[in-house]
Amino acid sequence: MLNQDAIREATRLTREGQLAEATALLQRMLRGESTPPRTSGRTALLEREPPTIDAKADPFDGPDSPHLGRATPAQPSVLRPLLDRAQMRPGFSLRDGVKRAPPSIRDIVPEGARFIEGTYSNAAGSRAYRLFIPSHYQKGQPLPLVVMLHGCTQSPDDFAAGTRMNFIAEEQTCFVVYPAQRSDANHAKCWNWFRTADQQRDSGEPSLIAGITRQIMRDYSVDPKRVYVGGLSAGGAAAAIMGATHNDLYAAIGVHSGLACGAAIDLPSAFVAMRQGGRSDDMVIPGDRLPVPTIVFHGDRDTTVHPNNVDQIRKLILRATGTQKKVHRGQVPGGHAYTRTIHADAAGRGIFEHWNIHGAGHAWSGGSPAGSYTDPRGPDATREMMRFFLVHSLSLQRG
Repeated sequence: MLNQDAIREATRLTREGQLAEATALLQRMLRGESTPPRTSGRTALLEREPPTIDAKADPFDGPDSPHLGRATPAQPSVLRPLLDRAQMRPGFSLRDGVKRAPPSIRDIVPEGARFIEGTYSNAAGSRAYRLFIPSHYQKGQPLPLVVMLHGCTQSPDDFAAGTRMNFIAEEQTCFVVYPAQRSDANHAKCWNWFRTADQQRDSGEPSLIAGITRQIMRDYSVDPKRVYVGGLSAGGAAAAIMGATHNDLYAAIGVHSGLACGAAIDLPSAFVAMRQGGRSDDMVIPGDRLPVPTIVFHGDRDTTVHPNNVDQIRKLILRATGTQKKVHRGQVPGGHAYTRTIHADAAGRGIFEHWNIHGAGHAWSGGSPAGSYTDPRGPDATREMMRFFLVHSLSLQRG
């Protein structure tokens, strides 16, 4: 559970101007470590737990802390800058700690295709995005559209390079759009998946993501029955929210290392959900909407977002659907073993598919090291996600 004593002590240190000590204390709390007794002045705590996070993680994992959206009794406003400073990464790639140049255009866009910039605005604000247009696109020929939501600290270019979704979309002739979270909306550019205002259909970030989706559908030839959304970590949680709030827009969703819609409603419950799994019986389900077919990828060694969160996603998807269960096991040559569990409806159509990746942490499975937070040793989540997407359409879903 969240350590209220640690929060109170961090608040005291902040008010005394000891920001480094308070930041280190919060970092220890987020990792679930014991905290030292109350002290005054600069202590050995800072020496033991420096506020630099990147070099302290294992090769695959590193917690991504949600950004503070508003103060609650357990989360005084004085802690806002501290929690921003204590912001954790959405995962660590195999090359964590190695500074590298931004991905080259060859890592992002196949030859002959385009990757253009755009912006969408509504009453909730504005967000930039990057749109992938496959080389074989011809106006008047409706194509599927995939919305990809990056993790904390990432950008559309970085996420496109790491997942290589544009290359799979070129093979399948699909559009891909990458909304970009703003740093002034969240210090670490995380989607604010844990805030109630950002879990609703017509407000906050869901309205912005849906607005970008609809803008692409207006401006290009998109098949309205084949629109999908996926994401990583905070982006995966945001994708789950989009499926829960917009089942009339998205035909299927993909959640990689994320959480269910309603798993948290504020910062304290977000910490709990990330560490031990989201709430179950008291989860907030936005409306009585038909669940959207969902594919989930999660490493069983993820210490950032607990693998138990998969159970909460499964419960929401299967709550009103009788399914048949099939289990397949496999091994990537030279890489991770995995267990693939499929829940299919009476017609044999997969409604929920879970890839449990054994030995993997908090990183995009099968991704490219050209992007951040990827694990090339895992099964190819990008290809499998696209495969799952393209067998679903709104017409089949409603049929």
